[in-house]
Amino acid sequence: MPSPRPRPLDLTDDATAAAVHRIGRAAYAVEAELIGFDGIPALGEDLEAMRARPLRWLGAVTGAGAVAGFLAWEETRDGVSVDRLCVDPAWFRRGVASLLLRHALTELFPGRPVEVATGADNTPAVTLYGRHGFTRGADFSPVPGLRMASFTLPGAG
Repeated sequence: MPSPRPRPLDLTDDATAAAVHRIGRAAYAVEAELIGFDGIPALGEDLEAMRARPLRWLGAVTGAGAVAGFLAWEETRDGVSVDRLCVDPAWFRRGVASLLLRHALTELFPGRPVEVATGADNTPAVTLYGRHGFTRGADFSPVPGLRMASFTLPGAG
């Protein structure tokens, strides 16, 4: 399979939105296993609710047009908040998450502060953010039974 390339995703396109929704649910199902918590909000999010979120979307797309993974974020007053970074399980351990994160940090929001959170026991994600220069902050529990790790990447200047 040829390596995917980063490109913006348009969730007004039905096929793109369906692919993103399917990949997100599959990726969050794996995370739920890793962290021992199946109440991840995105797992219960339907397609229309996902599309209605005020997010910008970046995909890792193959030459054949298949989405291998995606990163979604929102602009904040102070920088950028990564809402989700998901990889199709068929593409796990092939650099897709790093490709998306590296592209976003260098091309889409260079020098801006970035924040993200993931399940504290999601070792692959925790390792990914550390490898890309994020600093781990305080863990928090938004709901009972779910421990999240927060990460920040300071902006330049």
